[in-house]
Amino acid sequence: MLLYEKLSGQIINAAIEVHSILGTGLLEKSYERALIHELSIRGLKCINQVPIKLEYKNIDIGQYFADIIVEDKIILELKCVSTLNNEHMAQTIHYVNTTNYNLALLINFGSKKLEFKRILKTTD
Repeated sequence: MLLYEKLSGQIINAAIEVHSILGTGLLEKSYERALIHELSIRGLKCINQVPIKLEYKNIDIGQYFADIIVEDKIILELKCVSTLNNEHMAQTIHYVNTTNYNLALLINFGSKKLEFKRILKTTD
């Protein structure tokens, strides 16, 4: 059984619904807002643009922002590109490995067919 399989399925179905209605060509922020609305309609708790502190050798060197966190369990990283690449994967891997979350979904609204990848926290 996959980690958070049911919740992941709900998120992916919501993203498919957003993609089928809006299509491609919009800015990431539009998909983010629509997906938050769709997840809320489905009764899921989500927070957007969550700051995550970045540290280097125990000093704060800045922060980045998770696009959406669902049910305090899954990070969503949204893209609007023709195809996902290694840089998008690396960014999302970094997000999940430097937080207390064990799963991230990388979702691309920019391709004709919705693209998504499940990314699990790697263990040391």
